[in-house]
This record gives sequence, C-alpha cells and structure tokens, in this order.
Amino acid sequence: MKTVLITGCSTGIGHCVAHALHERGYRVFATARRAADVSRLEEEGLESLLLDLDDSASIAAAVDEVLARTGGTLYALFNNGAYGQPGAVEDLSRDVLRAQLETNLLGWLELTNRVVPVMRRAGEGRIIQNSSVLGLVALPFRGAYNCSKHALEGLTDTLRLELRGSGVHVSLVEPGPIESRFRANAHAAFLKNIDRANSVFREHYAAAERRLTKEGPAAPFTLPPEAVLKKVIHALESPRPRARYYVTFPTHLFGTLRRLLPTAWLDRVLLAVSRRENR
Repeated sequence: MKTVLITGCSTGIGHCVAHALHERGYRVFATARRAADVSRLEEEGLESLLLDLDDSASIAAAVDEVLARTGGTLYALFNNGAYGQPGAVEDLSRDVLRAQLETNLLGWLELTNRVVPVMRRAGEGRIIQNSSVLGLVALPFRGAYNCSKHALEGLTDTLRLELRGSGVHVSLVEPGPIESRFRANAHAAFLKNIDRANSVFREHYAAAERRLTKEGPAAPFTLPPEAVLKKVIHALESPRPRARYYVTFPTHLFGTLRRLLPTAWLDRVLLAVSRRENR
C-alpha cells in the first residue's frame, strides 16, 4: 500500500483527493490545521493529522508521526493547503505578503525538504504541487497570490531538475477556477488585511467584494475538484509523470496566450478579464 501525505484536506481539492485516493487503495494521511477538521476527517474514515504550514514545529511533528506509522516510508506528497490574499500591490503591507508566502510557499518548501530524503533513500517518490493558472499569468488585485504561485513554479522547476535521476518525480498541477471555499477564505483575508475605505481602488474593491460573496460559480468554466483529482492520479501512477498538468479551459487558454502573444497584447487580455469578472 503506497502512502500519500496531503495538506489542506478540510474542504475542496484536498478533501476530494484524500477520499478518492483512500478509496483507490492508497494509505492517505489527510492533514488540516484545525483540530475540529482533523476530528471530522477521522470520522469520515481517513487517517488525519494536524499540520499548520505556518508552524515549523507542526510540520516536523506531522512528518515524524507519518514516518512512525509507516516504518519510515512515504511514497508521495501532495502540497495543496493554500489561500488567496486579494488586494492591490500598493495596498499590501510587508506583513500581509509575508503571511501569504509563509503558507503558500515557505511552508510547502519546509514540508517538502523534510520528505525528500525519505524518498531518496527509497529510490522512488512523487511530489505534486497544486499551483494555479496564476502561476502562469498575473491578474490585477491578486498580487500576493500571484507572487506565491509564480515563486512556487520557479522553486518546483528547480527541484525537478535537482532530483533528476533520484527516482523522485516532481509535478505541478495548474488549475483555473475550481469549486471550493477559496472565495470565502479570500474574502475573509481581504476584510482582515486591506484598508478598503482609504484605497484609491475602493470602487474596484466594492465590485470585487460582490464577486467574492455571490452564490454559485465565480467564473465561467469552473470545474469540480474531481478535475484536479484526475491529474493527481496520473502524476502518482504514470511511469512518466508530466512536469505540468493544466486543469480547466482558462489554464489552457492563458498558457497558450502567454507563449504566443507579445506582453502588451497579453496585458490587454488580462485587464479585460479582470474588468469583466467584477461587473
């Protein structure tokens, strides 16, 4: 039975992937940062552990517990736990950006670095990073999240090159809009950290709040989390996993436009998308 450690399993993609891989025969360690979510995941039949990506001690304790339960082995890591911090770049404080990077990048790095030696010793392993279409292109008013995902792409590309020949394969999954609590969590971060009333973008922010709080899909071409699951299964089980897996039409579209269009033309497209989504 191959073992998989997954972060961010309380809802959305992580929850879907954890249950599906468990049903597929994997031994899944589903992690979450709240004790109540860990208890719920255990009630649902999963092995679950506390893991807070902002806390080095929590990361170390979770990895140690997984290795204690498995006799020192781990086949795969699916880094998924993340959130989005909305706001214009000029409205982001250093602390707010640091918090975004702690969760979406630095916690992933620390967790990954703790399991790579285990996989190296085994001569096999899979590291799967759940990135985003916003790791390929940037949309306005998402600077913190864009930054975290662009940095993740560069870090993961480097790791893939450095692990060549070790038996450990590294893949990026790049979804566009997926059904999840991502908008609700982003709205909470927006309210907490952005001074909307005193920003030059306050009119834009009012429209953005309507988008973040409206019922139903926030964007066209939104897919259920099972769309990501299919790519994760391929990255886990293919003898030649891909370096990148595009998920949803927007990722395929913007991945292509990024290669074909001059920067000025691509900027016009991205600005038009941003205006349209907040109408």
